[in-house]
Amino acid sequence: MKHSLKIVVLLLLMFLTTQLIGLAVANVYAASNDNIPFGMNPPTDVNPTTSLVSIIFAITFAVLLMFLLMKFRTELLLRLWFFFVICIAIGITTNALFIKSSLSAISVNLLLFNISLSSLISILIALPLAFLKVFKRDILVHNATELMIYPGIAVIFIPLLNIWTTILLLVFISIYDIYAVWHAGFMQKMAKYQIKNLKIFAGFFVPYLNKKEMDILNSTPRSKLKGKKIKVNVAILGGGDVVFPIILAGVVLRAMGILSALFVTIGAVLGLLYLFYTSEKGKFYPAMPFISAGCLLGLVIAYLVF
Repeated sequence: MKHSLKIVVLLLLMFLTTQLIGLAVANVYAASNDNIPFGMNPPTDVNPTTSLVSIIFAITFAVLLMFLLMKFRTELLLRLWFFFVICIAIGITTNALFIKSSLSAISVNLLLFNISLSSLISILIALPLAFLKVFKRDILVHNATELMIYPGIAVIFIPLLNIWTTILLLVFISIYDIYAVWHAGFMQKMAKYQIKNLKIFAGFFVPYLNKKEMDILNSTPRSKLKGKKIKVNVAILGGGDVVFPIILAGVVLRAMGILSALFVTIGAVLGLLYLFYTSEKGKFYPAMPFISAGCLLGLVIAYLVF
């Protein structure tokens, strides 16, 4: 394995934990007839094919808008965009904890809105977490909140799709990922811009020192470390690489049950593990083709077993 074993294990654990949280949150909302807060309830009688086209269009529009805002260096607007999305996503995930309690049945009038008490509590929990994540740089807060963001995003899309349209979505995203990383290179530019200019990254972010920097750090007295520049490497895993397998697992959960969904999750983890095993340190790789292949392998096995 070409990467540090500790870094690989940490990223895999965070990835797996988010997938399992996503399954749990998806199961809660499926049981509650998709009673998703903050006006995110899916439309009734939705056509999965139409939803797929709409989702692909929305992803394309979001990427183009991101690059437009990057070009004009509107960092504050981008941070506010991130802040809003993070609040809603964490709020949806947190609300799953209260949805079966009496809090969800109590209505609260808030300005022009009428929301449940569980939704109000959830957004009040989400607001400070989102603020710390976006406007205060803390690596622990960043990665901890990532665990809560992608389950909340995934449950918005799960009711809109079926298994076949979700497979097509993963194929589309995988092709896009290959082009964006290996051909156009704009995925790297987007990641570097987020880290350097926005001071935030949409995905897991693990800084680490290589052997040379560790030797310098260990051999230098603490009194002389002040003002000394030490190069810090980062291991990253993009948010899209985390959320799309949750969406497929959530769709499979509804159609085939929890055990089949777990096969998809295990396949996603194995696909990511294979990528870590074969990749080289310091290079960018599109993770979605590997994760998608693992998801589809898990789905095929689930079909054969169940």
